[in-house]
Amino acid sequence: MAIIPNQCFRHLRTTLPRLRKFPSSSSFSTISCSLAEEDLEQTHPNSTIASKPSSYFPKRGQTLELVCESLAFKGKGLCKVTDTGFVVMCDRALPGERFIGRVTRKKGNYAEVTKLKTITPPRDIVDAPCEYAPYCGGCKTQNLSYEAQLRAKEEQVRDLVVHVGRFPHKELESHNIIKPIVPCDIQFHYRNKMEFSFGPHKWLPRELLLKSDNGGGSYALGLHAPGYFDKVLNVDKCFLQTEPANKVLAAIQDCWRDPQLCLSPYNTRSHFGFLKHLMLRVGRHASTGLPEVMVNFVTSSYKPELLKPLVDKVSAFPEVVSVINNVNTSVGNTSVGEEEHTLYGKSNITEILRGLTFQISANSFFQTNTQQAEVLYKLIEEFAGIRGDGSEIVLDLFCGTGTIGLTLARSVRHVYGYEVVPQAIADARLNAKINGIENATFVQGDLNKIDENFGENFPNPDIVISDPNRPGMHMKLIKFLLELKAPRIVYVSCNPATCARDLDYLCHGMTEQNIKGCYKIISLQPVDMFPHTPHIECVCLLELC
Repeated sequence: MAIIPNQCFRHLRTTLPRLRKFPSSSSFSTISCSLAEEDLEQTHPNSTIASKPSSYFPKRGQTLELVCESLAFKGKGLCKVTDTGFVVMCDRALPGERFIGRVTRKKGNYAEVTKLKTITPPRDIVDAPCEYAPYCGGCKTQNLSYEAQLRAKEEQVRDLVVHVGRFPHKELESHNIIKPIVPCDIQFHYRNKMEFSFGPHKWLPRELLLKSDNGGGSYALGLHAPGYFDKVLNVDKCFLQTEPANKVLAAIQDCWRDPQLCLSPYNTRSHFGFLKHLMLRVGRHASTGLPEVMVNFVTSSYKPELLKPLVDKVSAFPEVVSVINNVNTSVGNTSVGEEEHTLYGKSNITEILRGLTFQISANSFFQTNTQQAEVLYKLIEEFAGIRGDGSEIVLDLFCGTGTIGLTLARSVRHVYGYEVVPQAIADARLNAKINGIENATFVQGDLNKIDENFGENFPNPDIVISDPNRPGMHMKLIKFLLELKAPRIVYVSCNPATCARDLDYLCHGMTEQNIKGCYKIISLQPVDMFPHTPHIECVCLLELC
C-alpha cells in the first residue's frame, strides 16, 4: 500500500483533532468508510461516463474513471480520479486496477464509489479458489496474491503510525521500530470458528440471479451478503474453516431443507422462524490431538424434538463431540442465547495452546486462528521481556478467557487479569484450574468505567499487557496507565488505527488536556492472523522514558 496521496491530507488535517477525542471513532477517518453493498451492475439512470469531470468534487451518481493506488483500512481501495487526483474509496478495488465507478456517497473531501466495470486488471491478481469470493464479504482480497496482501497490510500499519500516531517516519526507520509483517504459513482452512446464518431466501448478486433456475428463492444457510442484515449468501463450503467443519456443514446443507423435518429459517424482517444460526467450532483433544468439533444451533425457541434429526446426522461424525442449542428469543442478530442446552456429548471442547489446555464453551472467546495464535503469543512473551526468576507482576487488561496471562504465569510471580464479560472470567478461572496454575487472579470489571480506586487490589505491575477490542482503550484507562508508570507495556491490537491513536497518547500525551506522555515505542510487530481479509494484528512494546 502506497503512502496516502497528498490530496487526502486536506481531509486528514481537519479530522485528526476530532479523531483524538473520546469516545472516538474506531478507525482512521479518511480510510475507514463503510461502503454499502450494492449490485455492481446497477447504474444510476442519469449517470454518464466522465473521462474529464467538470468538477473537482464529483457528484453523487456521477460515473468516473478511476485508478486504485493502494489498499486502505477495512480493505477498501484508495483511488484517484483520472486527471484530477480527487480521492475516492471503493470496495473490492485492488492496487493498479483501472475501472469505472459510480459515486454513491460523499464525505467531506472524499467520496465512496461502487465499481461497475474493470478496464485494466489490478497488479498481482490471482485466481481465487473459492466460488463465493467475488460476492462474500469474508475474503475480499482472495484474488490478490498473498505477497501483495502482506505488503499492503505492512504499509497500512506504517501509514497509520506516522499520520495518526504522530511518529516521524525517519525515527521509525532509523530505529527499526516497525518490523516486517509476520506471514501466516496456512492461508486457507485456518479458522477454528465460523458462524453461518439461516435465511428464508438465497441471496444472489444480479449477474447470478439472472442465470439461476430458482431465482434464489429457496432457503439459505451461509454468510450475510456484505452490507445486508437480511440477505444470506448460501455457502456449501468455506475456504476459511477447517475440513472437519466443512464436512459437518455439507451434511447439514444436505438435509435441513427437507419439508418432512418442518424446519423453518428465521426471517429477520418478520421475526418468524426457528433456525437462526449455525456455529461450528473446532478444537483438539488434549491427549490425542485429534480434532474435536462443536456444533451449535442457535434457535428462536427451545424445541429439541425439531433438532433431533440434525443432531443424529452430525453426531454420526466421530469428530463431533458436542452439539449445543443456544436459545435466543430476541429479535437481534446475535448468536448468544439466553439459554444453553447440551443435546449431544460434552458442553465444551478443548484446545492446546503454548503447552496449556483450554476448555472452550459455545460462547467463549478464543483466538480463531490457533496456529498463528502460537506465533502471536510467543511474540507477546518475547516483547514482555520476562526475566524468568518468578519475581514479576503482570497486569493483564482485557484478558478474555485468560489465554495470554496463563501462558505467562509459569514464569512470573502473579498475573492479575481484568475483563468485562462474566463468562470469560469464569472460563479463565476454569482454565487456570485445569492447568494447575495458582498464581493467576481474574476479576470481572469494565475497564472503560474504572475510577480512582482501580489499582488498589493489585500490586504495582512490572509488565502491563493490554489487548483491547477494536475501539481501543478508553481515556480513563490511558490516564491510569500514565499515572501507574509500569516499566513495560505490551499493547496487542486488532485495529491498527486505534492502536496508533493510543500509542500517540501514551508516548506524546495530550496537550489540550495537559496530559504528558511518558513512554517511548521500542518495537511494533504486525502479524497476519487472517489471510485474505483486511484484518491486522499488531504487538507493540512500550518502555517507560
